[in-house]
Amino acid sequence: MSTLELLDEHRCFGGTMRFYQHESREIGLPMKFSVFLPPAAEKKAVPAMLWLAGLTCNEQTFMFKAGAQRKAAELGIALVAPDTSPRNANVPGEADDWDFGVGAGFYLDATQLGWSKHYRMESWLISELLPLLGTELPIDLQRVGMSGHSMGGHGALTLALRHPGLFRSLSAFAPICSPSKCPWGTKAFRGYLGPNEHGWLPYDATALMLSKRTAPFPDGILIDQGTSDKFLETQLMPGLFEAACLSIRQPLALRRREGYDHGYFFIASFIDEHLKFHAERLTPA
Repeated sequence: MSTLELLDEHRCFGGTMRFYQHESREIGLPMKFSVFLPPAAEKKAVPAMLWLAGLTCNEQTFMFKAGAQRKAAELGIALVAPDTSPRNANVPGEADDWDFGVGAGFYLDATQLGWSKHYRMESWLISELLPLLGTELPIDLQRVGMSGHSMGGHGALTLALRHPGLFRSLSAFAPICSPSKCPWGTKAFRGYLGPNEHGWLPYDATALMLSKRTAPFPDGILIDQGTSDKFLETQLMPGLFEAACLSIRQPLALRRREGYDHGYFFIASFIDEHLKFHAERLTPA
């Protein structure tokens, strides 16, 4: 018997768009995620790109706004978009700020009192959701790529670097590249992980890259960043990650997109190129 509850389903570009909920043992609460299955999934297990969304978003945001399904159907790649935090955890203060708590789980396992019981996003994604996808859906777990936006870009980079070999390809849009050095990140890390800044570094993509001896993704990492993004200098800091990659000879295509901002019009403009990037690394020649 399936452990997934199908909440909604729609035919889409010859494939199927689905919205699910399941009782998460890691979170201790119901968690939601969305999946687009391309037409090829009706005959065989397909590769997938896991998309981690940004602050204030949920499991629906990417699927409704990015316009990724047409190209994913053509390439034969499934899309998976998890929610961005637990819901109804009833932690005091969890809904007080848009950049911390509900909708802002930062894709880590909290250690601080009050947060550590339910805010276990890393364990949910890695130890529970991924195995569930392979068991319940026609998704090939040997061919999974990771991408995301902003806070989700931070999640994509850090989880891929923290779990070597689990993800075959890696990209991001406007990621928070060094959260231990920016206001969004320091607020989240202090709240979830405590005041010891050394304990933040395992969730900082730049610090993680600097800790590697060899390139973890020899086939390259792709990042798109808008030059008119109002968060570029204060929150995102892609230059720090770029320098870290250069120091260990990690191939990185950091494309600075002139005039583009932080939103989903930017993502929709280049998502097809990211899907092609993942397809080249996830599908056999």
